[in-house]
Amino acid sequence: MASQSADRRRCLSCNRWGGERTPGKEPDTVDYDEDNDRGPCQEGPWHGSSRRGPRNACGQWVKWLALDTSAPLPATAPRDTPAP
Repeated sequence: MASQSADRRRCLSCNRWGGERTPGKEPDTVDYDEDNDRGPCQEGPWHGSSRRGPRNACGQWVKWLALDTSAPLPATAPRDTPAP
């Protein structure tokens, strides 16, 4: 398993890239399989074409939503409390 920083702004960390990946252990990093690093561009300038995630970049990069750690955590449902 390899890792790459989102600071590089490659397809791998772009929300428009459809390849296999997971958020990395370190903030703003992406883990991926070096032997399976291709995925389709979705709604970007290379829409529909297969792109190598760790090597390609474009001017329309959008940070992968799974890397956004500033998003608020989902609210949890209140616990049922027994009636007195």
